[in-house]
Amino acid sequence: MGKNNIEKTSAGYALLKFLASIWHNNIYYRKVIVIGKENLNNNSPKILAPNHQNALMDAMAIVSSTRGQQVYLARADIFKKKFIASILYFLKIIPVYRIRDGYDSLKQNDEIFSKTIDVLKNNTPIVILPEGNHAGFRRLRQLKKGIFRIALQTEKSENFSMGLKIIPVGLDFSDYHRFRSVLTVIYGKPINVTEYRELYEKNPHLAYNKLRDRLSDELKKYMVHIGSEEDYEALDELREIVNGKYSTSTSYPKVKRDKKLIGQMELLKEKNPSFYEKICRRTLLIRNLTDRLNVGYYHLNRKKPRIILHFLAIGGLVALLPFFIAGWMLNYIFYIIPKLPLKNVKDIMFHGSIRYAISLILGLIFLPLYAIIAFIVIPVWWIALIAVILIIPSGIFAWNYTLIWKKLLERIRVRKYVNRKNPEYSLLRKEYSALLEEISRVNDEIQ
Repeated sequence: MGKNNIEKTSAGYALLKFLASIWHNNIYYRKVIVIGKENLNNNSPKILAPNHQNALMDAMAIVSSTRGQQVYLARADIFKKKFIASILYFLKIIPVYRIRDGYDSLKQNDEIFSKTIDVLKNNTPIVILPEGNHAGFRRLRQLKKGIFRIALQTEKSENFSMGLKIIPVGLDFSDYHRFRSVLTVIYGKPINVTEYRELYEKNPHLAYNKLRDRLSDELKKYMVHIGSEEDYEALDELREIVNGKYSTSTSYPKVKRDKKLIGQMELLKEKNPSFYEKICRRTLLIRNLTDRLNVGYYHLNRKKPRIILHFLAIGGLVALLPFFIAGWMLNYIFYIIPKLPLKNVKDIMFHGSIRYAISLILGLIFLPLYAIIAFIVIPVWWIALIAVILIIPSGIFAWNYTLIWKKLLERIRVRKYVNRKNPEYSLLRKEYSALLEEISRVNDEIQ
């Protein structure tokens, strides 16, 4: 698979996508929620345009939540080495040249433009990240014009007869870096590029701007967009305090709850700025108190933990300790090795991508090796098969086991704070209750 035939279906890529998607959707992430897939069910050529916050994991969100094969556009500087370029072409990624790559290199975009037309004519979707680069904030930044030039010029080359659609895609990560977090992918309503034909023929630059504004507005419908830079920390924390317990909800996904909450706060800032500022200050105070006391928000709704439940939980965890040890030992390489290179990576937004990629490679290498060893060592074939099947579930169990221990220790800590009437914890509970009461009043304030 090379650049010249990148739009053709590749059996090797299909196999890799299948394995990578299983690892992505069922192992690396605790849950992947996909909404709006019906918006992809048309025969028109299409460009998928997701927001860009979490480096390569944004592209993997598309790979693992769609059928078929797509072609991805990426910056040209990563194609400089032939070996790397060959891998990227196999992964169906083609380069886009920018001014910073050298003025002469921009001429190569003519070839890329011609290739994108071939790809779209083949009805192979193209994925373009319209923000151009990533940033670890829940905010949509200024969109680059490249995607709109490609869309409108492609339609023009076919006399606006292709029916090309741009699909806005909202991505939301419950945590950008943590293993077993939750990912939500929302495919939005298609934007018909041919609607801008008349404007493009009169003024291409204005058509680019109008289409950019349209896509920007559409993307904000499907992602959490915190526009305020000044109050970003407070608003980002507020959605976790109020909506954190809904992270795995599919009937009313957390991303929609967060959007509603942020929208209400934006209106509150206009109508009652003093009340808005009060909520922001209280939110940051609660965050600082929970950090100092080392407790999670999920404990603040609970009453004083009963000591008998602590003993029962400890007894259960002790009983399950052998299973934890077995799961940890069998999956040790998946926990430790992916972390090793992270200390040398300055851009922390690449940490999740590196951990995922290394863990996947380790899985592709060691799981077959484990299977061979199991069938050699265990004489009964069906017992060996069960042992192989249980390797990854045992690793997930071991990971969850450590989280349960952490929560139990926090509960014990909370009980100690309550018994000793810790003044900071008393203040935390008071501020938390006051915040929830204020949030319940926000609707009345913005009417």
